[in-house]
Amino acid sequence: MPLIRIVRMTFQSDKIEAFRQNFDENKQKIRASVGCQHLELWQDLHQPNVFCTYSIWNSEEDLNNYRSSALFETVWATTKAWFSDKPQAFSVQKQESV
Repeated sequence: MPLIRIVRMTFQSDKIEAFRQNFDENKQKIRASVGCQHLELWQDLHQPNVFCTYSIWNSEEDLNNYRSSALFETVWATTKAWFSDKPQAFSVQKQESV
């Protein structure tokens, strides 16, 4: 069963454009990671400095391999410097669709 990963990130207001540019430069590389089926970027409707990534992975092993990769290390090191609050990450599996 695929794994869904949601990461909620709150950015310094003056770093939003830098984050968007960094995401745009790396999204295809992330999506091309082994086991990544899907990748989306969401922005909070009422808090424009809050973003979430939503990704679907074949397995937790594939997600962990990505998280151990040089690509993740580079992207995350850059991204976390722009946070104004601690990120929250969730790994879940879909149980039902209605």
